[in-house]
Amino acid sequence: QVQLVESGGGLVQAGGSLTLSCQASGSTVYINTMGWYRQTPGKQREFVARVHSGGSTIYADSVKGRFTISRDNAKNTVSLQMNSLKPEDTAVYYCNADGTVLWTVFNSWGQGTQVTVSS
Repeated sequence: QVQLVESGGGLVQAGGSLTLSCQASGSTVYINTMGWYRQTPGKQREFVARVHSGGSTIYADSVKGRFTISRDNAKNTVSLQMNSLKPEDTAVYYCNADGTVLWTVFNSWGQGTQVTVSS
């Protein structure tokens, strides 16, 4: 199975910045889409941002203009630069990736990393 390893979560004051990173493991892995989702207790997991292997990106309206997603196809990594953070951005952030390993299709999730924005 493809493993996703996340890093970069932490505690930051409102208006501050954090960068989340995620790297996919394994050889002969082709990743189509990588993205970030977040979840707060009592709420459904929501989409944040994703990037296609070709470089196209989409963002949730709630983060558009503040967050930037990028990827390094050679390293199979994706990053989320989060600026102007707000308390409502507090959540567990999950990395997601889909693609193929040889002939096998996969859709994997990271373990999640906590982001807490204080007021």
